[in-house]
Amino acid sequence: MFRILIVLTTGLSAISIQAAPVIQHWQTDNGARVYFVPAPELPMVDIRIVFDAASARDGDKPGVAAMTAGLLEEGAGKLNADQIADRFDSIGADFGTASLRDMSLVSLRSLTDARYLQPALETMTLILTQPSFPQNAFDRERKRALIGLQAKKQSPEAIADEAFFNALYGDHPYAHDPSGTEQSLKKLTRNDLIKHHKRYYVGSNAIITITGAVDRAQAEKIAQQLIGKLPTGEPAPALPPVKMGAQAVRVTKNFPSTQTHLLVGQAAITRDDPDYFPLYVGNHILGGSGLVSRLSDEIREKRGLSYNTYSYFSPMREAGPFQMGLQTRTDQATQALELLQQTLQTFMNDGPTAEELREAKQNITGGFALRLDSNKKIIENIAAIGFYNQPLDYLDTFNAKIEAVTAEQIKDAFKRRIHPDKMLTVIVGAQANADAAAP
Repeated sequence: MFRILIVLTTGLSAISIQAAPVIQHWQTDNGARVYFVPAPELPMVDIRIVFDAASARDGDKPGVAAMTAGLLEEGAGKLNADQIADRFDSIGADFGTASLRDMSLVSLRSLTDARYLQPALETMTLILTQPSFPQNAFDRERKRALIGLQAKKQSPEAIADEAFFNALYGDHPYAHDPSGTEQSLKKLTRNDLIKHHKRYYVGSNAIITITGAVDRAQAEKIAQQLIGKLPTGEPAPALPPVKMGAQAVRVTKNFPSTQTHLLVGQAAITRDDPDYFPLYVGNHILGGSGLVSRLSDEIREKRGLSYNTYSYFSPMREAGPFQMGLQTRTDQATQALELLQQTLQTFMNDGPTAEELREAKQNITGGFALRLDSNKKIIENIAAIGFYNQPLDYLDTFNAKIEAVTAEQIKDAFKRRIHPDKMLTVIVGAQANADAAAP
């Protein structure tokens, strides 16, 4: 009997892992779009609300989006930060906020027992609808943010990343660090946060994602409770398109270190780009599959120039970056940079081998189930689907679209979309050696 139970349990797990979740979708009266996936296995529910309110909406106040999201749980209604934390702690709920370049997030994990879920929802609703942004918390968080910016100056990786986005995006809203700048943070006021919240934390600018052991009727009540009291407002306006680079650009930053950080890339694709799947599979072969990628084989395994080298596409609402990177001993920077560029060019000229393509497809589709093996991962996926207006069957059709990619499609997409002669190169290291890396 015990063995039969194990077999049955194993079979059920395999079925549940292989099947993509079915996404249910509707809209609240005030315009919020809701995405729901039932997950009855465990008595808990995960909720993520995404607002188009991140640093791309900072305008002339870099850092205001991150500060607004960060201070939501510092005070709401008549509750202070300690009382809010005590409320969540006393019922075992996990609450959090974050703000990136495209999205600002508010998330909650709670048990589904009404004794715990209802107070968790009430507190989250209060935070969303009546944040108080206390002046003392604002002063403290701004000071902490300024200290964080100072700490980044000691990190060559952070310096390279900031220089890359600044140079790649110029005057586009993606250019600046979501944390803001020293100058902008010093000018921010508590009233700026209140205005940002009032403008962007509205129903028509929100995506609600819910997964857990609740049914459709419960999910509708949860969505209505959390977002129903927010004004309908207006969706955030479209972002300006990203201007593609017209020529190669090189940025060098002096940093006293025996190691040099290299970043090479360009603005590339949006989330709904028709070339997404050929580029995704191709990049998996080029530099997205860790130690078995082309870049790793050429730079790490054959020549020992870097412990880690990579490439990736980061599709966003507007064209996100394609980036290759590595860290190497400064006296090897020139050789490593040339090899990075040569490996990309060879891949673009020849495309992947049949064996590389077969292994990449196996790796991507074989690992697909692991991308959905927890409520946390499911809600991350459906939040992205909702925010970027991807089809509801995106997860169902993902593996089939990967399998349909051909070597010719990869070669064609890379040739049309990737431009090595117009790329941005960022070099952060000892200045003399960094300059020596210039052609």
